[in-house]
Amino acid sequence: MGRREDAVRRILEDAPPSVPPNLHADVVRRGSRMLRRQKAARRLLWLLLFAAAVAFVVWASMARPWVEPPSEVTPPLTGW
Repeated sequence: MGRREDAVRRILEDAPPSVPPNLHADVVRRGSRMLRRQKAARRLLWLLLFAAAVAFVVWASMARPWVEPPSEVTPPLTGW
């Protein structure tokens, strides 16, 4: 345990590492770009979902899958 504590003390006593002066601007630029891409992707997905819903409604109104199709075979005539 003594070696670990000594290593931690040395790390804490050392001066913090220097950070490049333009790092903050680069991080903000990259972060804003990432947020714009996420926003655009989210909008595109919502648009695709809306288009799929409209396409389904149009298909359902034209095909009317809930209606039973007409019979193609006529019943036999008996009792004439």
